[in-house]
Amino acid sequence: MKTQDELKKIAGYRAAELVDDGMIVGLGTGTTVRYLLDALGERMKNEGVHFTGVPTSKRTADYGSKLGMTIKSLDEVDQIDITIDGADEIDPQLNGIKGGGGAQTWEKLVAVNSKQCAWIVDESKLVDQLGKFPLPVEVLAYGHHQLVKRLADLGYKPTVRQTADGENYKTDEGNLIVDLHLDRIQAPYDLADQLSNMTGVVEHGLFLDMTQTVVVGTQDGAVVKTK
Repeated sequence: MKTQDELKKIAGYRAAELVDDGMIVGLGTGTTVRYLLDALGERMKNEGVHFTGVPTSKRTADYGSKLGMTIKSLDEVDQIDITIDGADEIDPQLNGIKGGGGAQTWEKLVAVNSKQCAWIVDESKLVDQLGKFPLPVEVLAYGHHQLVKRLADLGYKPTVRQTADGENYKTDEGNLIVDLHLDRIQAPYDLADQLSNMTGVVEHGLFLDMTQTVVVGTQDGAVVKTK
């Protein structure tokens, strides 16, 4: 049996084949994306593939630069050819929850400015219904206690994400993340609209109708799902 890390590597290395020479590529964030970056670094070295990477976090920017990639911000490019990112859950309609790594706002900004999006996951991330993974919501620090109370009153079981040191986790934009413990999301589109319209919410981790391709690392190798 392959380990979860081995399955992530299978997905990351297969997805690296989606990148062609000269592309502008949105680079996601997370443990699976780290394998993608490693694979792209090898393609640069062994095949001479050149591309421009648009990172979805400072961590990805730093790691990509370390591998010798040309890194630019979203505002420095006209459009992105493809964004490849991880996901925390994916349902049969290829809708997903993202933000376990705390980067969902930058991830969504890069995704919506891309011609196409692909997600890379190990097979454990495929679910029948979204919600078991806590839904990340990025919020402004100012007044967040009031927002948390409102979310609690709605029955969403919110918790403010903490670091290992017990401090409030802060995103690359300096905001906080509130994780909603929903178990099952019955109406994801309605929930997405509700959260988007809440004052103090910067962005949520529901990614609906945003990806066309999912590369899954399985015990039998890489499986590509398309919408």
